[in-house]
Amino acid sequence: MFSRRTDWNLAPNRLSLAQQEAVRDGKRVLDLTLSNPTRAGIEYDESAILNALRSPKALDYDPQPKGLLGARKAVAKYYASRSAAIDPEHLFLTTSTSEGYSFVFRLLCEAGDEVLVPKPSYPLFDFLADLEDVRPVPYSLIYDHGWQIDFHSLEAACTERTRAIVLVHPNNPTGSYVSDAERESLNALCRERNLALIVDEVFLDYALDTQPRGSFVTNNEALTFTLSGLSKISALPQMKLAWIAVSGPASQAQPAVQRLEIIADTYLSLNAPIQLAASVLLEQRKTIQPQLLRRVQGNLAELDRQLSRQKACSRLEIQGGWYAIVRIPVTRSDEDFAIELLTHDSVLVHPGHFYDFPADGHVVSSLITPEQEFSAGISALLQSVEL
Repeated sequence: MFSRRTDWNLAPNRLSLAQQEAVRDGKRVLDLTLSNPTRAGIEYDESAILNALRSPKALDYDPQPKGLLGARKAVAKYYASRSAAIDPEHLFLTTSTSEGYSFVFRLLCEAGDEVLVPKPSYPLFDFLADLEDVRPVPYSLIYDHGWQIDFHSLEAACTERTRAIVLVHPNNPTGSYVSDAERESLNALCRERNLALIVDEVFLDYALDTQPRGSFVTNNEALTFTLSGLSKISALPQMKLAWIAVSGPASQAQPAVQRLEIIADTYLSLNAPIQLAASVLLEQRKTIQPQLLRRVQGNLAELDRQLSRQKACSRLEIQGGWYAIVRIPVTRSDEDFAIELLTHDSVLVHPGHFYDFPADGHVVSSLITPEQEFSAGISALLQSVEL
């Protein structure tokens, strides 16, 4: 009765079962996986956000496939503040970056075509590709005093059915930005193989050294689709506004824009109140981002302080984003370690294999967890390793 594309293993994993048991037992769990900024103790301008959703213009239906021009201009203004110029006519508003991926996969791929995705990375691409009948093929990020793209594995993964390379800039959870040298090599590979770049920049603004990193929206050396949205920029994941920015050689970018407009017109998914509020909601980043960066930097300093007092564990280098990777001794699988930590110490972390780390010995912790909870959770984690 059901399609093969949804033939997933629907049984909960062992860590999820352990988490459900902890909830049933009424345990207070220190959550080091927290990714929802609205539940991280961040202060929002409630009146500005709610008032922005009260525009009388929302009563008028104006179905613009790319999204309302005013909202697209607000997104372009955001990029202009980062010294990146983007034509609003090359912007497509969507309800989420997931929908953005879906549109771009439909644009580029026939059923059975391939997109190259980084490993380790966030475990979303497999599901999105499955739903579009696209095959995700992994390429490696390697760690050597910092993360870098393994171009040998990237080129080896290319076949005649490869249509695009997915980048996450900075990556989640490694926190690594694509370097200028890597960008040049990627553009050269795309030109040689006639490939597109799909670049996820949702964490772009969260550089730990607070130095702005360049966006791919200005990348004109290869056909490029840059995805981002309010979820991280303004820490408003419930305000479903994201976008696709199209750039590249005119001979490729212009037909891409024309075809994407038909796809967007077919769905017309984004609601008017959010589009009308876009300018105000994007402005919220100016007060939200400093709070989150202070939280991330403070928790990272606390992690380093605790790590300096022991020898068994260390952390991997990160440049941006909201996550830290702690390297632990390989005495059991990462999943077993995470389950034992949750069961015995009521601390929740993600095992490395959730993000397709190639070997055990890694757990992933959020850096936006409230400070006291984070400190207590890391202390329990490090003590459990020493036992």
